[in-house]
Amino acid sequence: MGRLDGKVAIITGGNSGVGAATAVLFAKEGAKVVITARREAPLLEVAEKIKEVGGEVLGVTSDISKVEDVKKVVAETLKAYGKIDILVNNAGVLEEGLKPIDRFTDEDLDKILGINQKGTMYCIREVSAEMAKTGYGSIVNVASIAGLMGCGGAAYVSSKAAIVGITRHTALRFAGTNIRCNSVCPGTIVTPMVAGMNPANMDADMFGQMAKHGDLKVQPCMPDDVANILLFLASDESRAITGQSIATDFGSTL
Repeated sequence: MGRLDGKVAIITGGNSGVGAATAVLFAKEGAKVVITARREAPLLEVAEKIKEVGGEVLGVTSDISKVEDVKKVVAETLKAYGKIDILVNNAGVLEEGLKPIDRFTDEDLDKILGINQKGTMYCIREVSAEMAKTGYGSIVNVASIAGLMGCGGAAYVSSKAAIVGITRHTALRFAGTNIRCNSVCPGTIVTPMVAGMNPANMDADMFGQMAKHGDLKVQPCMPDDVANILLFLASDESRAITGQSIATDFGSTL
């Protein structure tokens, strides 16, 4: 018996990295998985992987920074499966480089907050309304160690700190209703998004400051490491846990 048998899960950013690993794992554990992202081709590739392991999947292209796209994802999920039990807010973007507070750009801030913060909040608002109808739900947000420690570019840090805050707010809002909200705060993850960063564009001052407050020799997270924690928080095994933000960085920031 799977740990998510009978559950319906929406996973944003489900086309690569942590989102793809989580979608495959959830499907293996019995969930009907809805994956969404902006790029259709990689989304379809992940959907095929899920089908290959015997999972049930629905792929929906969307840009979660747009409210109408979030509403579309919810509507198509309900049309296909009739309910939403789990929401994993994984979609996110980085700025180019590690621009500190005195050097961030307006363009980076608008883009990053639009997806990382606003998109997450839009998804929580729309999905929690459906969860309230059934009196059940687990919302898991992928934040970052950057949101806890301040280690990263200013725009990215602010967006992930917001996720830590909205996690606690959402948990408080629904405490006692059997709707939970938690977040995972990974350290560096080996994903295509991180691999695509150009070292030449890194802000040397910010990188140097980060190195003082973290052990760069500690191993990074792999997508499966994060997916396993997301599975626990999505499952009923963690039903007593809500409002928590869990650092998952192998102790690099201790």
